[in-house]
Amino acid sequence: MKVASSLASGPHPTVDLATAAVRDAMQAAGLERADSILLFLTRDYVRHAQPAIVAAARAAGTLQVTGCTAYGLLTEEGWLLDQSGAAALVIAYATPDDADTRHEPLLSFTGHHTLPHDWQRRPERVGLLDAEAVTWSHGRLAGETGSELLVAGIHARIACSPGLRMLSQPLAVNAVAGYDLCELGGLPAINSLQRSLPAELRAEPPLHQIVVARQPGTPAVPILAANADGSLTLAEALAIDEPVRWAIRQPLSAEQDMRQSLLATVDLEKRPDFALMFSCLGRGPLFYGDDDRDLLAFRETFPGVPLIGAYGSGQIAPAGNGNRLFQNTVVTLLCESAHV
Repeated sequence: MKVASSLASGPHPTVDLATAAVRDAMQAAGLERADSILLFLTRDYVRHAQPAIVAAARAAGTLQVTGCTAYGLLTEEGWLLDQSGAAALVIAYATPDDADTRHEPLLSFTGHHTLPHDWQRRPERVGLLDAEAVTWSHGRLAGETGSELLVAGIHARIACSPGLRMLSQPLAVNAVAGYDLCELGGLPAINSLQRSLPAELRAEPPLHQIVVARQPGTPAVPILAANADGSLTLAEALAIDEPVRWAIRQPLSAEQDMRQSLLATVDLEKRPDFALMFSCLGRGPLFYGDDDRDLLAFRETFPGVPLIGAYGSGQIAPAGNGNRLFQNTVVTLLCESAHV
């Protein structure tokens, strides 16, 4: 298997950027023709995606072009926000049999505001949701639900980094009213939160950074509002007696969590052949303030490994017996050839 990626940017969303990204990736991989392409374009391609998809297909000599528009793009070369761009990853299989071997989760991309109902069940999916995005597969724009791709011939490991610092031990939910959390651990919700916060944050809790953490591996629940009666309105309803923990998003703990998630997932005897990273527009440079330190953690852990990814409003990953939509999370798919 030969794989390489590339990122091209410019002042306008032109087909030339898609062509350049694919051609540079092909050159890096030493290919004249690819079997499959992952292509991500910035949001300003929403009305101009099809010509760019066709240009990418011509440059690689394949109709197997899958991807979506997104808030921003990334490869191992760097990240791109607030500028037009295209990111491409090209794949060529060593033998035709490689492309017929099916092992791993479906890559899934959607422009819905919520995870499509059918996608919440198995098979396992990994991918990106970006509201109002357009998606494509097989070299043309996809239907209403979104696009899917089963990358054949690989084994993959999923690293999921919610980037949370836990603030409390598990506490039992005592009282709820719809989406309002009324009492937790024997205290009014706001008092329980304030008790768990560091002293410097108690007077004015940064609610946009604080979440209710449920079972490990499941999405955390954001706080929408603090109410005069001491309750907190959440994005999801909790159940009575459900054990939850207060948690906060902070740059240092998020970077540490990203590194730990990669190290916990990696096979120390074999590094990945390539990787896919789906991040949140609430992470990356906008969160860290100077650079995408999640991307830096990947590059330091897997130097030289081809990577492609995008920033969106939601990340799709397996959780429990199905698939869930995460926010403020980095989902990384570490891919190895299934053939030695």
